[in-house]
Amino acid sequence: MKLQYLVERLDLKILCCEDKLESDVSDGYVGDLLSDVMANSSKGTIWITRQSHQNIVAVASLREHAAIILALGKKPDDDTIEKATREGIPILATDRPGFEIAGRAYALLSNDRPFRTDTES
Repeated sequence: MKLQYLVERLDLKILCCEDKLESDVSDGYVGDLLSDVMANSSKGTIWITRQSHQNIVAVASLREHAAIILALGKKPDDDTIEKATREGIPILATDRPGFEIAGRAYALLSNDRPFRTDTES
């Protein structure tokens, strides 16, 4: 699924890297603990967080995330936006809680591929 589709369906505000909205999104991850995100997220992920400092860009770049979504109206510093622009990591924003955005994103991504439970092989 293309990032642009999620931006439109989730009514996300684009804070930077509008030219990267054709990126493919394969999964999502919700978390605020950077080490957890580094250990458990993967390429093509949309990362939903309340963190807004520069280190989120470093993590997203390292893991090749499709985008960072800031929940609950969080606003990044100008330095964070500048770093994200240099790294080509879109930062998106919403006033909605992370739980709601994660649920909506999951529903959209699940419709784009067959649903699989952890018990299936």
